[in-house]
Amino acid sequence: MAVFTIADLHLSFSVNKPMDIFGSSWENHAEKLQEYWNYMVQDGDTVIVPGDISWAMKLEEAYEDFKFINSLNGNKIIMKGNHDYWWQSMKKLQEFTKENSFDTITFLHNTAEIVENLIVCGSRGWSCETSPSSEDRKIISREAQRFDLSITKAKELNADESREIVAFSHYPVLLPGEETSPILEVLIKHGIKRLYYGHLHSVKEHQIIKSAGGIELNLVSSDFRHFTPVRIN
Repeated sequence: MAVFTIADLHLSFSVNKPMDIFGSSWENHAEKLQEYWNYMVQDGDTVIVPGDISWAMKLEEAYEDFKFINSLNGNKIIMKGNHDYWWQSMKKLQEFTKENSFDTITFLHNTAEIVENLIVCGSRGWSCETSPSSEDRKIISREAQRFDLSITKAKELNADESREIVAFSHYPVLLPGEETSPILEVLIKHGIKRLYYGHLHSVKEHQIIKSAGGIELNLVSSDFRHFTPVRIN
């Protein structure tokens, strides 16, 4: 079966957060997402969604957004983004999906999973467009450790090295003007060859970094990809 990815769904069925204030491409974006997703993805396929799922502030407020995601074709593996304030412990998230019969949704959080011919892993990441504060540096260091943990778990699942390990992050691991980052160094150390990320909006092809340290870097934020999941296997 096929494996896809798309980030930054920014759903808001239960809260007043219209996305079209960020540009005309976001008009009726949930309808476009549903149409293109169900055209590309079949039942049995898997879609990894690296963050910014819902504008809800609390988990119960995200019910309608999860209901929408659950209704889409395929299985979904959800990661945390910087706007996912509803995110709670894995136990509470799993209880929430079980209680509401959201049986096509699971979560990836500093862990790793076998998905078809791939092993997927990763974390939220972190980046800042200005000089990082001491708090930023602490977060980046912690996220680098989480990537290391997640990739290590992926390698344990891939003892026979028969599958490619593919990493995911909500934030980009490198911004224009940067030569390296702690998270990028972890990816290089582990021999990761592909990373998919979101977070960036209203950017053009020439504005993004497409590779670094021998790693292919792929932006899959929903508006950048015209609300269409990208196949990765």
